[in-house]
Amino acid sequence: MLDNVVITDVAAEGNALARVNDMVVFIPFGAPGDVADVKLDKKKKSYAEGHIERIVTPSTIRETPRCGHFTVCGGCRWQHLPYSFQLECKQKQVQDAIERIAKVPYPGIKPIIGSETIWEYRNKMEYTFSSKMWLTFDQLRSGEEFPDRRAAGFHIPGGFDKVLDIKKCYLQHDLGNRIRIFIKEFGKEHGYEFYDIRANSGFLRTLMIRIADTGEVMVVLSVGEDDKEKINALMESVVSEFPEITSMSYVVNTKLNDTISDLDICLYKGRPYIEEDMEGLRFRIGPKSFYQTNSRQAYRLYSVARDFARLTGSELVYDLYTGTGTIACFIARNAKHVVGIEYVPEAIEDAKVNAAANCLDNTEFYAGDMKNVLTSDFIASHGRPDVMIVDPPRAGMHEDVVKVILDAEPSRIVYVSCNPATQARDVALLYEKYDIEAVQPVDMFPHTQHVENVIALVKRD
Repeated sequence: MLDNVVITDVAAEGNALARVNDMVVFIPFGAPGDVADVKLDKKKKSYAEGHIERIVTPSTIRETPRCGHFTVCGGCRWQHLPYSFQLECKQKQVQDAIERIAKVPYPGIKPIIGSETIWEYRNKMEYTFSSKMWLTFDQLRSGEEFPDRRAAGFHIPGGFDKVLDIKKCYLQHDLGNRIRIFIKEFGKEHGYEFYDIRANSGFLRTLMIRIADTGEVMVVLSVGEDDKEKINALMESVVSEFPEITSMSYVVNTKLNDTISDLDICLYKGRPYIEEDMEGLRFRIGPKSFYQTNSRQAYRLYSVARDFARLTGSELVYDLYTGTGTIACFIARNAKHVVGIEYVPEAIEDAKVNAAANCLDNTEFYAGDMKNVLTSDFIASHGRPDVMIVDPPRAGMHEDVVKVILDAEPSRIVYVSCNPATQARDVALLYEKYDIEAVQPVDMFPHTQHVENVIALVKRD
């Protein structure tokens, strides 16, 4: 045990940081300024990891978390920090990545664009049903018996078979809580077996709820048994209780994992999609579609990308990692032609539907692994781009993709990233021909350590 440890900073992965006798200690759920007794969980040569056993003197910036599941759920690690301070930390995260990893000149960083709404901002939530609810340390210490271990909630970080029963989540509109709890209670009342992931058995398995800013609501229930009588009884009860639902579907999943991307979705009632609106454009979102989970901030993020592209209407634009074509469609009215490339074939089909639904005839989309599709032959066939917009997954871009971009030599590159570290790594490679013109962080996920960042790169003469 380390007594009276002074926490001084916020570090990677959302942990707090302290220095004790020249040793760096990473501490979750701490706040700079806290004085706490810390128990070490892991000790290495150059650092240690620990947790707070007792706060001796709380930091002056520490706030009371709104959520009763704070520190256990793991989803909102910064609820105890003021939102203004969260934004400072995210701005610093972007700066550190550019200076420590990219190590290239940059003109400074624009002030981070914070989220106007810091609660109920997520349009999508996914829950897991479990027959063996995870018991918290407080519950274990209480000596109370818990004969009913059925749960509907989130996986404990690092535990594929450990599900915390969630009473209330503040990240989505409360309708999502009411739907989840109704299904859980219906299952209990009617003797539906909750899923046991180790035995791969049980009826109620997972639940996805999407609530769009347009007011449309999608519910997709995953069940582990193809029992039509049970399915129909539950589906009918849900749609009767919640007339707000505009798309109600289910999927039978008997696999050993929870993914449904390779399974057939069965529509029970309503349309097989919901729609989001962005600057007059309508985007169709199906059960398997990717869409930014913070709709309002997505508009700000894409607006930054469009501004950084500096389109005049005459440009050929390549949108790499286009997903369902959201950015491609968003900028199409400002470009001559847009070519979108994405790994997931279903996403490309959604992109084509979105373009057609918005009467955009200057877009085309291709599916395949980026490093295999984006080749010199592809560029020779489709034209050398004036602007490239890239929005890769957290791992960043493959070196082969970076090489093709460098060979293509677009005048401008707009790099949108959910991981400033891998973005900085890729920017260092692109620095062979490109300079950073502007940097704009955007906060999509209040109360978490995650941050989106947009960098504008311009080709040197």
